[in-house]
Amino acid sequence: MQELILENKRVQLSPLTNKNYHLITKIAQEKNLIYYSPSKISTPESLKNYVEIAINTNNAIPFIIYDKEKQAYAGSTRFGLINHKNKVLHIGWTWIGNDFQGTGLNKNIKHLMLQHAFKTMDFDKVEFRIDERNIKSRKAVEKIGAVLEGILRQDTLMQDGFKRSTCCYGILKTEWIQIKTTII
Repeated sequence: MQELILENKRVQLSPLTNKNYHLITKIAQEKNLIYYSPSKISTPESLKNYVEIAINTNNAIPFIIYDKEKQAYAGSTRFGLINHKNKVLHIGWTWIGNDFQGTGLNKNIKHLMLQHAFKTMDFDKVEFRIDERNIKSRKAVEKIGAVLEGILRQDTLMQDGFKRSTCCYGILKTEWIQIKTTII
């Protein structure tokens, strides 16, 4: 099977593996990088565990993010909860270093992934799940055209014992036709 690489002028998404995750270890240690995530990546051991889970999950495709403009590795993202029968998947588990935030990198990442999900994989819907408190990420997916479909109340246990509520956003394939021209 050929490895999946998605890229444009700005970014390259290539498979995240147990051989390349060390390239993002320093970024994973940035303070509060994934504050709103139930995962832990702040130590080399926890990042290795995070990567092992990601690459050994049957319904996920994890990527390492390379910012071509800055010529540096920026973080990680993935397709997850891939449901071939219903043609629905999630884009998430995205974290990029502080120096890459607000630079347009995330828009490029999402455009590549959405285009691949709808055009190549021929899926009907892409979902995003975001902590209700994470206003920055919620605004980012709203800006690219995702629609808030509902909130799952107190559905996810966080590292500190807090039960977060999760906002469920979605983009339909029929909506993508219009949205894709507005993202980048």
